[in-house]
Amino acid sequence: MAEKRMTDGSMALQEKKYRVITIEATEKPKDVKLRVAAYARVSSASDDQLNSFAAQNQYYASLISSKENWSMVDIYADEGITGTSAEKRDDFQRLLTDCRRGLIDRVLVKSISRFARNTKECLEAIRELKSLGVGVCFEKENIDTATMSGEMMTALFASFAQAESESISGNMRWSYQRRMQSGTFLPSSVPYGYRICNRQIVIDEEEAKVVRRIFMDYLAGINMAEIAASLNRMGVPKRKGNAEIFWHKTTIRYMLSNERYVGDSLWQKTYMTDAFPPVMVRNRGEKEMYYAEATHPAIITKEEFDAVQMLLGQRAKREVCPENRSPFDQKVFCGQCGTSFRKKVSHGKVFWSCRKHNEDIQSCPVTQVPDAEIRRAFLRLHYNLKIHGEAILTQMLNSLQAIRNRRMLWSLDVIELNKQISELTSQNQMLAALKEQGLIDPDFFISQNNELTEQLRTAKLKKERLLVADGDSTIAQTRELMEILDAGPDFLNDFDAELFGELIDRIIVDSSEQLRFRLKNGLELLEIIERTVR
Repeated sequence: MAEKRMTDGSMALQEKKYRVITIEATEKPKDVKLRVAAYARVSSASDDQLNSFAAQNQYYASLISSKENWSMVDIYADEGITGTSAEKRDDFQRLLTDCRRGLIDRVLVKSISRFARNTKECLEAIRELKSLGVGVCFEKENIDTATMSGEMMTALFASFAQAESESISGNMRWSYQRRMQSGTFLPSSVPYGYRICNRQIVIDEEEAKVVRRIFMDYLAGINMAEIAASLNRMGVPKRKGNAEIFWHKTTIRYMLSNERYVGDSLWQKTYMTDAFPPVMVRNRGEKEMYYAEATHPAIITKEEFDAVQMLLGQRAKREVCPENRSPFDQKVFCGQCGTSFRKKVSHGKVFWSCRKHNEDIQSCPVTQVPDAEIRRAFLRLHYNLKIHGEAILTQMLNSLQAIRNRRMLWSLDVIELNKQISELTSQNQMLAALKEQGLIDPDFFISQNNELTEQLRTAKLKKERLLVADGDSTIAQTRELMEILDAGPDFLNDFDAELFGELIDRIIVDSSEQLRFRLKNGLELLEIIERTVR
């Protein structure tokens, strides 16, 4: 009976019906518009390409505005730069940043070759965007990366684009080589004092006056730092139209040693590596160089130029400090106790020793270091910096800029400019919508569109200048170090006190066998003391 009751109870539970009440939503979800952005790029700064650049902006503004379920976020556009590396494209990086912030659902691009010419960077960007829920639509290839097959096709087309870019790059390098050999090569840029007109290098008389003054002042005994300070006091711009008007000693040094000012040209001082994307490096004998005479008008006579080179050599060998002073004064510190080192002369030889160690041997274990060994260590450091320093400092500079950009992302001034850019973009969108509906005259549309485009460029330029101006001083110091190394000699036969002062902030002696050179930007590099005399 008990078993029967249990079975009946189970059946009753199974047959029991529950009353379910459906509660209607108080607010129906509204149609959510797709947030769409466009990316456009032209690969050169020629007039035709710039027209194409403007046309792409107008095209995407009209296209996105014509779709009822689309909302335009922004049109990201880079102009006048190469597409082989994504790092050089500021608006491309801005696009990725806005996607990471969740502001964009879809990105429109004319073709894969406009998006990237590097398969690796192309797929990395696409995969990251896909992980963020952002699809990329390539119009020419009719590819939507939201589908897996689309990504596979993207790899194929990107490979084609990379092969095309490598082929174009190889052909251009071959062409440059032949023109250098024949003496008909025309560089894409010319030094201060010159400009290119009708495919000829001509003298810019206003800038040439400054060049002549620099050479004459140096021959008159004025040092490079004083020359730069004088030009800055007078407000002389480094280049017409350049908002950066500051002159540096390294700039003066480079100009004084530039053969271009006597009308000659040394070509292939730098070259592009065969790796993809190619990287520009200094030619230290890996490639041929070509010296051509009288390739353009001279600003300085050869006699003046030769006299300056002789003076540069003499001053490089001569210490700028008085005889009773040393370039290491107040520069050498103990790595154990932090005390500054003092100079000692013993048996005709100069040493540097820890003050605390001299007072009490037990208080600090760091003993004295020969002056000659510090100088030799600096020569080795300089050589290593010339060979490997560019890659190290470039990596450091990129890291510092990334940190600065993240810090500035929520700056009040930057936010205000972002709002201004957003408002101008919305006005551009509305203008495109009115044109699409035939409500405004085409001529009026063109004039207003051009005005808004110019305002957008101005706002973006202000934002970039603000980011640069507010950047860590370490960034400026790192750039200056790179300029000093680039303009300086490839190899030092003797200790150069002036160059030491430009590069080194302090020397830290960890032990009698080990030094640390702290560069002006705070980077510390280790050097082992190779003693010849104990």
